Amino acid sequence: MGRHLRILIVDDHEVVRLGLRTLLDRHPQFTVVDEAGTAREAVQKALQHQPDVVVMDIRLPGGSGIEACRKITEQIPETKVIMLTSYAEDEMLFDAITAGAAGYVLKQIGSDDLVRAIETVGRGDALLDPALVQKVFDRVREAARKEEAAAFADLTEQELRVLAQVAKGKTNREIAQALYLGEGTVRNYVSSILSKLGLSNRAEAAAYAVEHNIEDYL
Repeated sequence: MGRHLRILIVDDHEVVRLGLRTLLDRHPQFTVVDEAGTAREAVQKALQHQPDVVVMDIRLPGGSGIEACRKITEQIPETKVIMLTSYAEDEMLFDAITAGAAGYVLKQIGSDDLVRAIETVGRGDALLDPALVQKVFDRVREAARKEEAAAFADLTEQELRVLAQVAKGKTNREIAQALYLGEGTVRNYVSSILSKLGLSNRAEAAAYAVEHNIEDYL
């Protein structure tokens, strides 16, 4: 026997809500505590009832289910949100998962699958297709890579090389020897780098370079 789960249903179609309530009420381990028809109402009612599981349509009037999901999972971390979507390739699924959704189910799935999905997240298990999770992580990593690249976008190649040396804790003299430059030239490069990156000293520049993985851009 699984634990008893309190559920909030969120969908803008009354017929869908009624169908879901009827289905879930048949299950002795589930209690539907309330229904909501908009994203705003979903957040209000989730805060009011603190349900174990929210079953929420990904597309809602007056703000998406994703924004509601983000607010609910931030304010009530124990509450699990399952997204209802009409098709598996929904672009919004990526956003839903990064917003904290515990998983998603297709609206067309059978009642047994929905019950299983709710039981799964109720136990604290993830309900995500591993391939989809991989895609999400790839997308997040890609965004991080672009952010890193942007971090050094204003620097010339030579400045990038100088900054990499600064990150290794080298003095101007050591950098000058390593890159076959004059010491005064290196000093000018360091000043230019600090100015372009809005940093005040070498230690900040070194930390910035390491944080944004400078080695990947040399």
